[in-house]
Amino acid sequence: MTSFIDQVTLHVQGGNGGHGCASVHREKFKPLGGPDGGNGGNGGDVVLVVDPSVTTLLDFHRSPHRSAGNGKPGQGDHRNGAYGEHLELSVPEGTVVSLSDGTVLTDMMGVGTRFVVASGGRGGLGNAALASTKRKAPGFALLGEKGVTRDVILELKTVADVGLVGYPSAGKSSLIAAMSAARPKIADYPFTTLEPNLGVVRSGEMIFTMADVPGLIPGASEGKGLGLEFLRHIERCAALVHVLDCATLEPNRDPLTDLDVIENELKQYGGLEDRPRVVVLNKIDIPEGRELAEFVLPDLHERGYQVFLVSAVSHEGLRELGFALADIVKASRAEAIFAAENRPRVIVTPKSVDDSGFTVKVEKSGAETIRYRVLGERPERWIHQTDFSNDEAVGYLADRLARAGIELELAKAGAVAGDEVVIGDGPSAVVFDWAPTAGDLHQGPRGTDQRLYDKRRLSAEERLAIHRIRQYGTGEPEESVVEIIDPLIIEDFDGDLDDGSAN
Repeated sequence: MTSFIDQVTLHVQGGNGGHGCASVHREKFKPLGGPDGGNGGNGGDVVLVVDPSVTTLLDFHRSPHRSAGNGKPGQGDHRNGAYGEHLELSVPEGTVVSLSDGTVLTDMMGVGTRFVVASGGRGGLGNAALASTKRKAPGFALLGEKGVTRDVILELKTVADVGLVGYPSAGKSSLIAAMSAARPKIADYPFTTLEPNLGVVRSGEMIFTMADVPGLIPGASEGKGLGLEFLRHIERCAALVHVLDCATLEPNRDPLTDLDVIENELKQYGGLEDRPRVVVLNKIDIPEGRELAEFVLPDLHERGYQVFLVSAVSHEGLRELGFALADIVKASRAEAIFAAENRPRVIVTPKSVDDSGFTVKVEKSGAETIRYRVLGERPERWIHQTDFSNDEAVGYLADRLARAGIELELAKAGAVAGDEVVIGDGPSAVVFDWAPTAGDLHQGPRGTDQRLYDKRRLSAEERLAIHRIRQYGTGEPEESVVEIIDPLIIEDFDGDLDDGSAN
């Protein structure tokens, strides 16, 4: 049964925000008690937390769908809804969180590191919070926002200082068992190691970790053997140790050939060219192995490698190897500290004072059909908070859009009453016919808005005629176009634009 998983796809969803409550206070002898609807609670977040007791992603492999708690809706008598419960997921140190397109969101390093992978939605405001001097008793409340839903890829890259690479049965597991307290599985057949093993090595005052990954064979970059799948666990290593078998009985194999093959596979994987290499000639406790090691030693020195003759059985040469690796790790850690101290400062640039927070794009959906798309965080959030079954809530949305300057930008882009306007993008976008207003409050019975009952609106021919006049500018349009337009309509539309500009 699989017990080690180092890559999973996790489907996470933040909790939805609770809806606000539209309620009116009712009490004896108080006929006008006023609005008392409470706010909805915020949805819970999905948070990844580095836990030192977790060493694999197996839990997420078994249950990849995780969601946080939803916020509770508000209630009358100014009672706010409860917040949704946060969901904390424990991950091992060295977990890289990325999207399906390869965008890296974060690298989880350090015990206790936290990352919100899916935030919960905000709760909607109740009608008590929406009351103002002009709208004293709102008959509506805002809806809660949906929590963030996304698919992320969790990839575990083992945090080790030294990585052991080599052919199967080269003695990597025996070497890590001899130098540390790790007890990996050791047997006399290839591919005994099916998952990375970690061991803690102490050399003098230096303590470092050593990783043993499954063996590589020719063609591993093409998927042969166990492939290059486990090489991600040595990406963080400060040094790579080539463990070469000097007592192999396989034909067409010798330490130099094995070294060239493994280096070629590492080159195919990529990203490891700058790591220092150390060559270990293993199994010198066998007479033939010692003779072969001494024979290839000059060639390895000519290539510039630091070479050690060791035996995992008799522990010969392990002390010298440990001190050499400790020096490399010490230098690497000093470089990391220097780089952290001289890291460029992060400059946070605030939003510009004239940043409206939205953009208006003109799109053509046909030969002569024009529609306008509004994109921006605020207007898209307002759309999701609006209850379109409540006319007063729709009117409140129109007021918010007008105050934000969206109506003015639509008019500047050439929109006229009745044009198709789209707010948002994707399946959650909302399409409606634009009815410009001057931003005044259209008071009526609770839950209604008089603007929605105005029957006077421009026909398609009238809107097309106005677009053509704007296209011709000061030139003379066709007579048929002029006859279509009612002068009173143009005068009223220009007056609306003037009022919108004044606001």
